[in-house]
Amino acid sequence: MQHKSITDLCRELRQRQTKEEDLLWRNLRNRWFAGYKFRRQHPFIYRQVQGIAHFFIADFYCAEKNLIIEIDGKYHEFQKEYDANRDAILAELGLKTIRVKNEELKDMERVKEKIRRFLV
Repeated sequence: MQHKSITDLCRELRQRQTKEEDLLWRNLRNRWFAGYKFRRQHPFIYRQVQGIAHFFIADFYCAEKNLIIEIDGKYHEFQKEYDANRDAILAELGLKTIRVKNEELKDMERVKEKIRRFLV
């Protein structure tokens, strides 16, 4: 059995993004948001053990500000400890994480203001 590469996995996630991810992406792409470049489904390798990469894939990433934006659907209510651990590992890499709940995207201006505070 052949495993998918990290790049292939990221491409697949981009092709089947959630409607909430699509909504935010339409506001972030092409430097439309405050002139910052965002990438979607961006991988971060945080450890290599015996040639095996351990990684996370961020929903959105702004390299200029080392900022990750995660869109949290309902299932994140059941994995709070995992998310906290993941955010801590990413923080050790010098990355800040903003978590946005699906419901918050109903007020896009408020979400954009939340993101803007991390960009200044």
